[in-house]
Amino acid sequence: MNTRLKKLSTWLREKDFDAAFITMPDNIFYLTGFRSEPHERLLGLVNFQDEEPLLICPAMEKDDAKQAGWEYEVIGYNDTENPWEMLEERVKARIGNVKNWVIEREHLNVSRFEELMWRFSGAAFQGAETILNELRLVKDSEEIKLLRKACELADFAVQVGVNEIAEGKTELDLIAAIEYEVKKKGVSGMSFDTMVLTGANAASPHGTPGMTKIQRGDLVLFDLGVIYEGYCSDITRTVAFGDISAEQEKIYQTVLQAQEAAVRAVKPGILAKDLDLTARNIIAEAGYGEYFPHRLGHGLGISVHEYPSVTATNELVMKEGMVFTIEPGIYVPGVAGVRIEDDVFVTEDGAEVLTKYPKTLQNI
Repeated sequence: MNTRLKKLSTWLREKDFDAAFITMPDNIFYLTGFRSEPHERLLGLVNFQDEEPLLICPAMEKDDAKQAGWEYEVIGYNDTENPWEMLEERVKARIGNVKNWVIEREHLNVSRFEELMWRFSGAAFQGAETILNELRLVKDSEEIKLLRKACELADFAVQVGVNEIAEGKTELDLIAAIEYEVKKKGVSGMSFDTMVLTGANAASPHGTPGMTKIQRGDLVLFDLGVIYEGYCSDITRTVAFGDISAEQEKIYQTVLQAQEAAVRAVKPGILAKDLDLTARNIIAEAGYGEYFPHRLGHGLGISVHEYPSVTATNELVMKEGMVFTIEPGIYVPGVAGVRIEDDVFVTEDGAEVLTKYPKTLQNI
């Protein structure tokens, strides 16, 4: 059994839980090495205190699970079979009727939860999020290696987008160019839908790219990431197309100052809330506090958004080996939208910035 599954089994014994039923694909990948997106079909990992774990997946993916390195039982089911009957039979053959389940409350839907309750009558259910967050929080050396590569490819993608900027091109034109070039590099997918927002659109933190054309005097915001061997990057850069106003430049420089101050503050022992406030206070003092509506950042790894949330209320102590984003922004409708985001790795005495694309204001 791999180290990650052993840690989960140890936790189950310590808490006296009979079994964990894991259904979130990212967590299954973390624990098993098997990546699947089953859509409406059932995908699940059952881990026990002492018995060997088992995996259930569509029959057409059974060989894929084995090729990914899974050494234990795989229940492969056809679309004409009831996977819940098969799962119930195999679990009860191991330990009888489970009395204490651990489940992912934030992922398991109501229908599947009711199925578990019906098949394991009288069982109690506890959340798995605490242990799974703890396991995934600190990255090992192999994970850092993969994240570095994902960030290198994100830097490349931003450069492609910047090179494509020209008057009359649309936001979607730039996205098409970016994704075409990164796929030529062997990237199978993006961490999330690529965002290119220009002009007034950039003042919406989660705007939707479309057919808006780039014009001189616009700020152009790129927010993107790539998946490399299961690990995500996430970068945001904002550049100017031609001359911009003094107010737009002030906004940019304020965000840059806040972002770099937060990066410099990263070290083991600092609280998540203090990182957020480091950036937030700079933005507030410049008069833009109400225009920074979101958290400073979020954890990063197999999922593009994972634990922890770097907010002004989170007292989590940052540890060596954590990876998260630092991405302050200012969004003033009708004036400018600027966000600058890096992925940072907490080292023994500070931080390594994994995303390297320049942050000094560029006028294209």
